[in-house]
Amino acid sequence: MLSSNQSTTKVLVRPAHEKDLAAVHALIVELAKFERAENEVALSLSKFSQDFVAGCFEVSVALCEGQVVGMALHHPRYSTWKGVTWYLEDLVVTEMWRGRGVGRALFDEVVSVAQCRGAQRLEWQVLDWNVSAIGFYKAFNASLSSEWLNGRLTRDQLNDWAFGNSEQKFRES
Repeated sequence: MLSSNQSTTKVLVRPAHEKDLAAVHALIVELAKFERAENEVALSLSKFSQDFVAGCFEVSVALCEGQVVGMALHHPRYSTWKGVTWYLEDLVVTEMWRGRGVGRALFDEVVSVAQCRGAQRLEWQVLDWNVSAIGFYKAFNASLSSEWLNGRLTRDQLNDWAFGNSEQKFRES
């Protein structure tokens, strides 16, 4: 997909290649810094690359002037009410390229992939304090819900569960 915005910045969006993964991983770290959670990134480039090759997710990259300046990591999900859905895990544009149509081109690509996969909906999360991202999604007339709470078990909690220790820990909390 080739698009451009008012400032004639050419944005090429395409599926990522293995050679792009270091740049994509760097964008993931950049996002974590922005979200004030840099220490939470435990995913190594090696494991990320291994999971990419295994087909665990898809990545679309945005290139400007021959450099990866943005990425969207997305993958299928399944809804018991709707069937196949698509999930946008992260959309990141490096800071100096924001506001130039790169995010729009990436989002357009993810929408296109979801449509091609027969997804009944596209879902993502956005932090409630990320005003610019909220505005970005609202510009597409997307619905943002505050009704759903996110549930999570960490790797340690999963390990505890597997060893039968979870029942005691849940009673203690």
